[in-house]
Amino acid sequence: MTPELAWLILIVPFLSFLVIAFVTRPYKRLSGYVTILGVGIAMVLSYLVLKTVVDGEHEVLRSSFTWFQIGNIELRFGLQLDPLTAIMLVVVTSVSFLVQIFSQGYMVVEHPSDPHRLIPDPGYSRYYAWMALFTTSMLGLVLADNLVMLYMSWELVGLCSYLLIGYYFEKPEAASAAKKAFLVTRLGDLGFLIGILVLFFIAGTTDFVHLEELARLGALGELGLTIAALGIFAGAVGKSAQFPLHMWLPDAMEGPTPVSALIHAATMVAAGVYLVARTFPLFEHAPVALETVAIIGGFTAIFAATMGLVMHDIKKVMAYSTISQLGYMMLGLGVGSMAAGMFHLFTHAFFKALLFLGSGSVIFGCHHNQDMRYMGGLRKYMPITFTTILIASLALSGIPPFSGFFSKDEILVKAFDSGHYVLFGMALAGAFMTAFYVFRMIFMTFFGEYRGHLAPSHGAHGGGHGHGEHKLPKESPLVMTGPLMILAVAAALTGFLSLDGAFFSFLEGHEEEIHYNYALMGSSIAVAAAGIFFAWLVYHKKAISTDAVVRAIEPLYVTVYNKWWVDHILAAIVNSIILSISSVMAAFDRKVIDAVVNGAASAVRGSGASLRRVQTGQVQSYGLAIAVGIVVIAASFLFFGH
Repeated sequence: MTPELAWLILIVPFLSFLVIAFVTRPYKRLSGYVTILGVGIAMVLSYLVLKTVVDGEHEVLRSSFTWFQIGNIELRFGLQLDPLTAIMLVVVTSVSFLVQIFSQGYMVVEHPSDPHRLIPDPGYSRYYAWMALFTTSMLGLVLADNLVMLYMSWELVGLCSYLLIGYYFEKPEAASAAKKAFLVTRLGDLGFLIGILVLFFIAGTTDFVHLEELARLGALGELGLTIAALGIFAGAVGKSAQFPLHMWLPDAMEGPTPVSALIHAATMVAAGVYLVARTFPLFEHAPVALETVAIIGGFTAIFAATMGLVMHDIKKVMAYSTISQLGYMMLGLGVGSMAAGMFHLFTHAFFKALLFLGSGSVIFGCHHNQDMRYMGGLRKYMPITFTTILIASLALSGIPPFSGFFSKDEILVKAFDSGHYVLFGMALAGAFMTAFYVFRMIFMTFFGEYRGHLAPSHGAHGGGHGHGEHKLPKESPLVMTGPLMILAVAAALTGFLSLDGAFFSFLEGHEEEIHYNYALMGSSIAVAAAGIFFAWLVYHKKAISTDAVVRAIEPLYVTVYNKWWVDHILAAIVNSIILSISSVMAAFDRKVIDAVVNGAASAVRGSGASLRRVQTGQVQSYGLAIAVGIVVIAASFLFFGH
């Protein structure tokens, strides 16, 4: 496949968006098929790109054209095909394609006159149009061959996430969550923009290949490169929900569950990790920035895992799990292994998309209840959903031979071998908590007796607690369980790509010999198994009273349940400092800047009004004025002419 044909990967989903916006919007089902077709074509082309890159033996393929030129400054619009691009294209298009199919069954509501008949959601066409646009923007981000094009796609991804998170805009919680996601990620994006400008100032280019060459030659200077790398990482912190800009992602669960699966599991939040991986040659020559990536990633991994232990909303458990796993990816990158971080991104995309879509299947089957306290016993009602979620949970926990074991274990090994023993210990503790909270979800949701009749009724499609408390759960239709089964196969088998270093050799462009540390491998399995065992002991066997544990550690429990008060602290900072400064600046703008501008305008207008009175229209007055003028001029010459 030639690089020129790869432009179709971008163009086809964008055409889907345009077709829905201008042609098929009144025809809801047709709009869904248009997006599925567009993303499906992009997926097929992405696999052709992967084959081309594999056959090209790591040759970098590029296609670009001049966007605009001002003097010696030239900005190009182009794409780059290499192993990193090929892997991300496959992840984005594969998961997106399955999510679009799943959405056909999920984005429905009961018919007003026939509760047994399901019809497309009122915003069905709008949903699929935004999904097509989101996929386009994410693919543009992945294909970009320079930071400017990547940044444009990056911001479009942010816009689409705002639209999709706020899909149920009539709900105040959804509207607030969309604004929160948009504003918090903008903070990171400001740092990203500064990083791009610094790089352009010191390098004169934003092209990835040229930047890598300059960094390798040491032509960028360590200080400038460090500042630029930290700016780029700030953008990644916002997009990938790393501490302290993590707080937007749990609230973003107000969007439809398929949106959570696509944006918050496989694509948008992975964009930050991809950004660091794409610019990894710069980080390699900026050790302070690379160490910062490792520390933030390691801390986020354990910090978010603690909050996953206490959440009752099944989607929020998955949200904090995603933040934690993104921390693992950043840790892998920060300890110097781009391949380890990207491999975990690759495997995580499939098993976390499966967990989110599986959660959506559970919510759908439980009549839109998403509180685990009002579930239970679902394995006999929803066997396919249960089996697929169990596979994904084992992968997330790091139990062999499922994919998460191979990718997470590689990060633990790299952290230990690099001498980051504290971060290794934090990652190991996070692995225990991960296994505990995901199997807490399994036992609360699928074992015991169904408790749906106890759920309060809120009747909100996108969230809240079910409006079908008197109905028994039901298995989801094939259009939803089919994608679950496909993702389950990927979650179970993709880890084997790391055997003999095949994945790492492909990504890094040279043969990578894998050394197995069986002691670390055994310890990570033991830790994960211990987490599962304790979850079984507490939530299935009931050998330990959760109420008694909560009472014993009530201050800690309250702190964790309230997200370590981070949201409250940041809200206080915003309200007491930022808004105060903004109020002072607004007053200065209103009373000083506006006063000067308005005063000048008033003076000009007033002088015009005064001069207007001179124009009387009387010839006698004009003659008198001319005579007086002549006398004044003559007098001036007479007295001052010498």
